[in-house]
Amino acid sequence: QAQLVESGGGSVTPGGSLRLTCTASGLNLDNNNIGWFRQAPGKEREGVACISSINNTTYYGDSVKGRFTIVRPNAARTVYLEMSRLTSEDTAVYYCAADPLRLSLQARHYTFWGQGTQVTVSS
Repeated sequence: QAQLVESGGGSVTPGGSLRLTCTASGLNLDNNNIGWFRQAPGKEREGVACISSINNTTYYGDSVKGRFTIVRPNAARTVYLEMSRLTSEDTAVYYCAADPLRLSLQARHYTFWGQGTQVTVSS
């Protein structure tokens, strides 16, 4: 059974950086489109970034453009979300998701999900 695992979350002060990692068991991430999503308390799940399995084309949500980078090293079976210039608005549980066919920033398009990792930005 496919299982995604996120790691790298934690607490950081405003302006700081974090790198989240997505790995998987029972699923080869290199053959899947990968999305990063986040959900803050009382808010809907938001698409942050996604990367294509075919040519590593990337897309970003407007709120993170220029600050977050999604990275898929060759044959590493790992996807990273590098986050910089973090603000309190970035506080949320971050999830990675995978789908073999669809690439988008909409959560409903993804088949496999991790359990999430908490990111807290606070002074």
